[in-house]
Amino acid sequence: MRRKDRERDREFAFMVVDKCEYAVLSVIDTEGKPYGVPISIARQGEVIYFHCAKEGKKADAVRKHREVCISCVGDTKREEDKFTTKYESAILFGTAEEVTQEEEKIMALRLLCERHTPTNMGNFDKAVEQSLARTAVWKIQINGITGKCKE
Repeated sequence: MRRKDRERDREFAFMVVDKCEYAVLSVIDTEGKPYGVPISIARQGEVIYFHCAKEGKKADAVRKHREVCISCVGDTKREEDKFTTKYESAILFGTAEEVTQEEEKIMALRLLCERHTPTNMGNFDKAVEQSLARTAVWKIQINGITGKCKE
């Protein structure tokens, strides 16, 4: 990290991961080109979960190149009287693996829904029943994480 004065510890980085509204998954696509796509995430310990369709560019890319990077942005504030922005960010590096066991898929989907749509959890079981077979769930084992903040 170039600006060591902005570097933060793992605890800070995980706090940003846990509060970011969405993250950007960066991968190498099937043609060897960079590809970044926003995703909804949920964390359990040293694992990040996300879901997507079973087929498509994102799923194909992660199946071919399992090493990924995730960028998360926490709070930001533009300074109106300066040309700068205050921010919090975290960068994760990890290895992606498709979740194939139904029990873990449901647990991961529950984590995602509790985080992103907590007021709709009464409909969770019905939604899972209707969509589980066509939904892919991925887990990323975190191999490295950095946090950064400009105050």
